[in-house]
Amino acid sequence: MTELATRAQAFGLIAEGVAGGLSAPWRLYLARGCRYLSLSVGDRDEWNAWRTHLGCPELSVRVYDAGGEIRRTSVAEILLDGCRISVELVEEVSTADLERLLVVDPAVEPEER
Repeated sequence: MTELATRAQAFGLIAEGVAGGLSAPWRLYLARGCRYLSLSVGDRDEWNAWRTHLGCPELSVRVYDAGGEIRRTSVAEILLDGCRISVELVEEVSTADLERLLVVDPAVEPEER
């Protein structure tokens, strides 16, 4: 890591969030020799809290079949001091969840339109 100069600084960024009340990520990956830090969190609330703490504006969502189980992966990323930081959430979803992805306003039931 170059601009985010040391591993200690990268872990310090995470420690700041935990000290501020965020749940510790269940997996933290800091690539050796490159500028990439990845956090995996356990639920949507933790994911949103870490996105807010890090200021991650970018978001991608991928839904896929994992051996009969449907999973949704949500990833938010930011480039901070030359280091790409991503926050990832993997959730198992049902077909009802998939139907909600197609709904413009999830608060409105399809039969109410």
